[in-house]
Order: sequence, then structure tokens, then C-alpha cells
Amino acid sequence: MSAQPSSEVTPPRPAGEEMDARLLTEAVTRLRRALRSSIRTDYPWETLPMAQVELLQVLGEHSPARVSDLATRRRLAPSTVSGLIGQMITAGLVARDVDPADRRASVVTLTNAGRQKLDAWTTAHERRMDAALAALHDSEREAIANALPALFRLAEHLGEPAEGADLE
Repeated sequence: MSAQPSSEVTPPRPAGEEMDARLLTEAVTRLRRALRSSIRTDYPWETLPMAQVELLQVLGEHSPARVSDLATRRRLAPSTVSGLIGQMITAGLVARDVDPADRRASVVTLTNAGRQKLDAWTTAHERRMDAALAALHDSEREAIANALPALFRLAEHLGEPAEGADLE
């Protein structure tokens, strides 16, 4: 399999850095789509929307959390997160409790069912990714491993406000 995208869906490539940004964006998009698609093919029980999975992941690392904190971390509107949390409460994945630091506010925590769902989701994705990585040549796996630190740093930079962005 070629490391370059197929010509069917790849628009003409500009030269220089723009080409790198375009190809990286396309690669990340394809990876996310392929992983979501393959996991639902291999594990048809997986019906949890990605937005809810991402909230479970945040809660897995930062729990309990206020809805506003979850919204900030996921770069979503608080009303959107509140709606997702409502669905997740109904599904038994999270619980809403009074914030012990401020009894006027509430916090969201993972339930045991939510933790189990997140663990199953993570395990299934890791198995799928391991299988895909095993199909690559050693040099390709090494290139991916070597790129991981830079990809994490890139994600951090993407999480920062754009230079010159209006922060008001």
C-alpha cells in the first residue's frame, strides 16, 4: 500500500509547507474515519457516538469535572456538552453530583458502566490498531513511532488560539 493518498480523492497539491499541511490533514482525517468504520465493522455493538466517547475519555483522565470544564477541554458549547451528558446519564455512563467545592454547581463523574464502556472501547481500538500496524513494514512502524512525539506536540499547538485570533 502506498504512503501517498490515491489520486481519486487528493486535490492538486500545492508546493512546500502547504502540501505538508494538506497531506497531514488528509491522513489524519482518513485515519479517524478508517478507525471508526473498522471498529463498527469488527465490533458491531459499538454504537457510542464519538462525541460521547471523547467526553468519557476526558472524564477518565479528569473526573469529576464540571460541564463547563468538559466543554472547554473538548472545545464545545456548554449547552452541547450538557445535552450529551444528559444522554450519557440516561445510558448510565455518567452521573451528575453536587460539586463539593461549590454546592451551587454540579460535577460529572464516570459510573462503573461508563468506565467499563470506555475500557472496552479503548481495548477494541487498540486491538484494531495493533492489527493494522502489524500489517506494515518494520520501517513504516518505526516511522510512525518516531513521529508520535511530534504529533503530540502538533496537537498541543493546534489546541492553542491561532495567532492574531480575537480572544474576546
